[in-house]
Amino acid sequence: MAFQVSPGVQVKEIDLTNVVPAVSSTTGAFAGTFQWGPVDEVVTISDQKGLVENFHEPANTNGAAEDYYSAEGFLRYGSSLRVVRINSTGLFSANSAGHATTLLKNSDEYVQSYRSGALSGTAGRWVARHAGVLGNSLKVSVCSTATAFEEDNAGTTTGNNAVGALSVTGVANATTLFRVRDIITFDNHVGQEYRITASSGTTLTIEAINQPANTGLTTAVDGSGTPVNINRKWEFHSFFDKAPGTSASAAAVGATLDECHVVVSDEDGVWTGTQNEVLEVFPFVSLASDAKDAQGASNYYRDVIERSSEYVYWAGHSTGDDGSPVSGTHDSANEHRTLAESLSDAFGVMELPINDSLSGGNNGRMPTAAEKFGAWSTHFGDAETVDISFLIVGSSRTDNGSGTEQDILADWTTLTNQAILLCENRKDCMAIVSPRKNDVVGVTSESTQSANVIASANTATSSSYSVMDSGWLYIYERYNDKYCWIPGNGHTAGLMARSDLLRDPWFSPAGFSRGQYLGVTKLAFNPSQSSRDDLYSARVNPIVTFPGQGTVLFGDKTMLSTPSAFDRINVRRLFIVLEKAIATAAKAQLFEFNDAFTRAQFRAAVEPFLRDVKNRRGLVDFSVLCDETNNTDSVIDRNEFVCSIFVKPNRSINFITLNFVAARSGVEFSEIYGAV
Repeated sequence: MAFQVSPGVQVKEIDLTNVVPAVSSTTGAFAGTFQWGPVDEVVTISDQKGLVENFHEPANTNGAAEDYYSAEGFLRYGSSLRVVRINSTGLFSANSAGHATTLLKNSDEYVQSYRSGALSGTAGRWVARHAGVLGNSLKVSVCSTATAFEEDNAGTTTGNNAVGALSVTGVANATTLFRVRDIITFDNHVGQEYRITASSGTTLTIEAINQPANTGLTTAVDGSGTPVNINRKWEFHSFFDKAPGTSASAAAVGATLDECHVVVSDEDGVWTGTQNEVLEVFPFVSLASDAKDAQGASNYYRDVIERSSEYVYWAGHSTGDDGSPVSGTHDSANEHRTLAESLSDAFGVMELPINDSLSGGNNGRMPTAAEKFGAWSTHFGDAETVDISFLIVGSSRTDNGSGTEQDILADWTTLTNQAILLCENRKDCMAIVSPRKNDVVGVTSESTQSANVIASANTATSSSYSVMDSGWLYIYERYNDKYCWIPGNGHTAGLMARSDLLRDPWFSPAGFSRGQYLGVTKLAFNPSQSSRDDLYSARVNPIVTFPGQGTVLFGDKTMLSTPSAFDRINVRRLFIVLEKAIATAAKAQLFEFNDAFTRAQFRAAVEPFLRDVKNRRGLVDFSVLCDETNNTDSVIDRNEFVCSIFVKPNRSINFITLNFVAARSGVEFSEIYGAV
């Protein structure tokens, strides 16, 4: 209490309302290969739509589909999945310099390497926002002057070009005065527009716009006597109200002509299905590094694109400009220039648009086992920084170092045991695995399938923090309009998440109530009762299709090999929730005194929580011991605090016995109960 000189009243608050907090139990974690999206960065996805938006559709290859649909399978049931795109060998980013070894992993790396200037210009002016072949379809076009936007009498033709001609001859400096895909008209028939499809020497190859395919000149253009003027427009001029000019920000300080228009298009049609479809438009952005928009945000073209584009980043200023407004590169791209600097050294601008097609992107190989568990360890290894409930192994197929996919037991064992080790170390999540594809897909004998799965399971570490199913699922791969095989573990983890949402983590995810798989056409391995007996003895949970009843998870064992309460999924998950929640609550006791008051306060927080779990059928009974008997003087002197929590978990039913007894007439049922 603060010292007081004269009488008075002080008011203080003491908070004794500490409770055990609710903890998450439905969050999955997955690392795999994708066509698009950030690399080596955790992205939290809440639904199937979000997976497509962040990582695009799966590539039309078996390995890529297996990874993608493992993640999507979980999202059919769960609502939160932390996804990491693995940086595998050969993964590269498309860029305007066409370098085949450029890799921009994510936004953090962009800020550190490109925007900072460390790698400025090494990839040309532009780089795809994410690595992969999809970036090779992108084109960035910049228009920075009214002349580049639209120009009358841009050139002339002196050739005699007849109706139907697909090329216009006699065009001096055709390659420097015009750009491919510019829109042109001729003075002798202004109403018809043509698009330039190629240029070479003194010849422009053209096609008539809004006419049937392969339509050339609709009116003869004869410049053999008097040259005919050719008028040109930027191919994207119709997307803008007017040509770029002077921004309000520039005008306010006396600068001029700082604006430019930027367009990102789908040059090859990979994104939209239509070549040259416009993807993004950035109108009236500024060449000045300190320009502002009406809301006070940066209007510098680099910053606007970094902030708003879904497809590209500015990659650096170009070099080697020869100073020519036509044949040189965009002068303003050679250096950052402020509005004040532009007063004495005006922006150098191009009389023609700048078109940069991106290339050099590559999807890379399937990850090796080391690359996959390296991603797990880096991004999911620390329980304090990343909260997860399930580690979904996905496909165990890996790269053998030469770009060839392999499906071998050694890699499966490595991946499985590394996943188990991570979960054992964290102690708050479970690894979910499936057998190898080669164990069950294409194997015609059920006994061989069962033996293969058991042989794989026998190489896995005994652990209550892991769950293995028996299945590979045949699903419709809607993005590529085909069927494909995927491992069951993404769906199995999803069943566990859905059980939490429907009931609680301590309820078994198996059976007809909560264990129904979604979207499964058939199973590679549909075990009979005999095979199910063998699988269950080997710590493998069968996935079974019952006629008229669907496909279900028909087991709830962990991969613990010794008899224990923890050989059941529901018991392990019960303890994960209890330990995680109570440990979180216990942090509030750190640096308090280990006395009767603190111990009573902690018991008052823990016991209502356990009572609630008991009322929700998670526990049969519990007891909390936290007093001087386990907090002895020696414990207190070591600055420790001990609380022992005793629980009797509820058990799931795995075996049902139905006794049907025929009784004689005149016999009371109570007389024969003991005979059963």
